[in-house]
Amino acid sequence: MPDESEQLAQVADVRRACADADGQDPLDEAAHLRLKHRGLADTVAAVTAEGFALLHDGQLDLAVAPEARGRGVGGSLAARVLEKDALPVTAWSHGDHPAAARLAERLGFSRERELWVMRRPADVPLPPVESPPGVTVRSFRPGDPLDAVAVLAVNAAAFASHPEQGAMDEAELAQRMAEEWFDPAGLLMAVDEEDELLGFHWTKQHDAERGEVYVVGIAPAAQGRGLGRVLTLAGLHHLVGLGVDEVILYVESDNRPAVGLYGGLGFEHAAADTHVQYRRSR
Repeated sequence: MPDESEQLAQVADVRRACADADGQDPLDEAAHLRLKHRGLADTVAAVTAEGFALLHDGQLDLAVAPEARGRGVGGSLAARVLEKDALPVTAWSHGDHPAAARLAERLGFSRERELWVMRRPADVPLPPVESPPGVTVRSFRPGDPLDAVAVLAVNAAAFASHPEQGAMDEAELAQRMAEEWFDPAGLLMAVDEEDELLGFHWTKQHDAERGEVYVVGIAPAAQGRGLGRVLTLAGLHHLVGLGVDEVILYVESDNRPAVGLYGGLGFEHAAADTHVQYRRSR
């Protein structure tokens, strides 16, 4: 049986092959950071050169190398890890793939959530940023520990019902800020006259061509003041100033206020840009 380093190398090979063929990493950011910092600790894993199934804390990550698809590899790998885990289990299909839907049905999973990717060309003109009276938008101060504490507090409150984002803790925040793409100038914070954090927009530059509205979080007490639009615009101006060609974002398909806000700022969603979460409860 391969040791952990060999298994991680096989996972990396399959990820690269899938990304090249599909244009999409089969692992989301949370899974990527977990593998990077913790390896396969606390993970039930089935890994071969043809694909992998990783089960961690009720989340299944499954990928099959392009050349091995259509031969039952995915179902076999999933069965090897699912039989050892308690219910419920969730799994993402990064793209609304018919093959993933068929496999999910065979494994007893049902469609639960849709996450949309919305896109906006950077050359579409942006309206100016107009902050409400008493509100200033500034960048994150990496040398000030209070800024990190404030971001975590607002993030937890704003995403209290979100199954992934709201659980971010100090260690996870530090991990994200240690990534090569992190730029404190791109973490924009709306503060009041006492420098209390009202909301933030964390932007992300993937490469020279693409930026992302990574996270927009508004403190519950500050909602209803238009800060979501203000911060989104501030982040868009920042990303456009970096010279990207396109800005993307991820949003829950049933979050109608957010979809409406982003649509009003020129973001559009195509059916192919739909990620699906499946869930097995029995």
